[in-house]
Amino acid sequence: MKFKLTSIATAVLLSPAALAVDLENIERVTINGQYLSVNQSNSIKSPTPIIDVPQSLSIMTSEEITARGITSVGQIIDYMPGVNTSQGEGHRDAVVFRGVRSTADFYIDGNRDDVQYYRALYNVEQVEILRGPNALLFGRGGTGGIFNRVSKKAQVGEQFVNYNVSANTFGAYNLQLDTNIDTGDESGVRINAMYESLDNHRDFFYGDRYGFNPTARFQLSDDTIIDLSYEYIDHERFIDRGIPTGANGEPVEAFEDIVFGDPDNNYQTLDADVFRANLQHTFSDNLKGNFNAFYGDYDKVYATFYAAGFDPETNVATLDGYIDTTQRENLILSANLVGEFATGSIEHTVIFGGEMINTKSNQDRFNPVFDSTGNDKEAFNVMRPLSFRGLQGVNADGVNVTTAFSALNDDTHVDLDVYSFYVQDEIALSENFDLVLGARFDSFDIEVFNVAADELRNRTDEEVSPRAGVVYKPQENISIYASYSESFLPRSGEQYANINGDADQLDPDTFTNQEIGIKWDFMEGLSFTAAIFENEQVSLDNDPNDPEGFVEVDSDVSGFELQLQGYVTEKLHITANYSNLDGENSDGVALRELPENTFSVWAAYEVSDVFGFGVGATYQDESFILTADNSPVLPSYVRVDASAYYDINSDMRLQLNVENLTDELYFPNAHSRHQATVGAPINARLSLIGSF
Repeated sequence: MKFKLTSIATAVLLSPAALAVDLENIERVTINGQYLSVNQSNSIKSPTPIIDVPQSLSIMTSEEITARGITSVGQIIDYMPGVNTSQGEGHRDAVVFRGVRSTADFYIDGNRDDVQYYRALYNVEQVEILRGPNALLFGRGGTGGIFNRVSKKAQVGEQFVNYNVSANTFGAYNLQLDTNIDTGDESGVRINAMYESLDNHRDFFYGDRYGFNPTARFQLSDDTIIDLSYEYIDHERFIDRGIPTGANGEPVEAFEDIVFGDPDNNYQTLDADVFRANLQHTFSDNLKGNFNAFYGDYDKVYATFYAAGFDPETNVATLDGYIDTTQRENLILSANLVGEFATGSIEHTVIFGGEMINTKSNQDRFNPVFDSTGNDKEAFNVMRPLSFRGLQGVNADGVNVTTAFSALNDDTHVDLDVYSFYVQDEIALSENFDLVLGARFDSFDIEVFNVAADELRNRTDEEVSPRAGVVYKPQENISIYASYSESFLPRSGEQYANINGDADQLDPDTFTNQEIGIKWDFMEGLSFTAAIFENEQVSLDNDPNDPEGFVEVDSDVSGFELQLQGYVTEKLHITANYSNLDGENSDGVALRELPENTFSVWAAYEVSDVFGFGVGATYQDESFILTADNSPVLPSYVRVDASAYYDINSDMRLQLNVENLTDELYFPNAHSRHQATVGAPINARLSLIGSF
């Protein structure tokens, strides 16, 4: 279905209730999420009731994450509307927000978290997914949406120790500790820590993750709170980029157990130190301030071999590969003031803020050189395992071959400075009408030194991004809204890799979102939301027929989303999501990784005071792997999941989570034609959750 919206939009999704496991008391609690606390540096940044927020938003709390046995960002995405997962080349979180693929639109407490890696959830209070481009609150990027993690903070006057120990049937296990120490009437210390040993259904898979995150809170006065945080991140994992597609244009099911790579040289390592500081101050009853400082130092190595080609007639696969390193430092300083006042009978909630970002990022790539071909590609017979390990093997012609990462592909050093200012006014025109108006100015100044070419390039983009919305409330529990928002992405891309060639002459890509929708809390603890939208992307490219001219390259995604979430009865909680998306580029070719229909449902039932269970399912329509007329296809699939828990006593819970209950063979995403991810078969995770 295609349509145009002439008014503005943004629809909000969020249930006011969620089934949760309170680790201190092991009992069901209700999360009354009418307000998104500005103290959590979340994606809204103002103390606005969710039903009045003109933006499409979904939230999953830490209690829900624990109850469903979720350990990754991708598992959260599976049960959210309007988004689906992307492979991310096996080494990073990657999300498709309403047809827009992104590896950099991730945030932690509202701070940009753009390094490519798999994010842990051990220290997360809740996850927020904002859909539709909106640069007003986040600046450049956020082209299809953003993924924000709200971290756990130290609590004043509380003392607890929570733990979560789990293991799955693949042999992986996870240890988490969350302890809060009462250090006085005005301070508290909280320590979150985790260790995870990784394993799955694929040959050679290995890895582990460490996370250590102490936080401290100081209540300097009734009006002033300081939160300090340090996180140490140490990740290592095997990289698996999936299997080839065959003559029928679908992944070759017979290859489901074959790893196309080097068991010894497909890996990622990440070491990072992240510091965060937040100051909240109440100047008066009508004026509050929030001030943030963020510093992250990241060191990442990524090595991979993968199937770059496949001949189904000869059963021969061509391997390609490379090794990347990234060293990045992000310094972010931001502040915003929230003021509430009235002009006559009209009430205002005004947000005024600014942000300064300095990023220094060095990245390089080396390609392998096979002694048999003199380049970075070599052909091998498809078998389990491939005859290629430790950078040596026997090729499809029976010849012994060796290789080494010796050919420099690129080496760039980036220095980026961003300065931003924004203002937004939420105007209550009457008891029934709210108007939201705002704009953001960004100055994006990038300098890229291409070491291999000994060339220095720079570019400065200055953009104004508007946002507007209107909310009509015929009654207190219903809102009907429309909104318009814009965002942009400089041509240096998500990872600032380069502006070589003609890229430094091109204006940023621009993204617009038009949306209308409804939110209805039609029962206590149960809500329904619906949104219909259109996202448009406009890019300029060099005109092949005119060296001094440009052509416009557009893409368009339209669709609608539905969500029902909350308590149907006192004992039954349900979340149901449906999305319908239709997208194509200016040539009329369907966009990649954009399933037309996606559906998910999760139902949790409390049988008694000590026992309960849950059942869920996700459906994803078939989708194209590439934006091309002859694109291979990922087949549609249904995956069924389940859970059950038993309270051993008031301080201890035993929980079982089963993924892919029907043992479906499915392929959830793909990075390229011959790199389709193999979904996990039936597996179970047993957890012991409690407190002392």
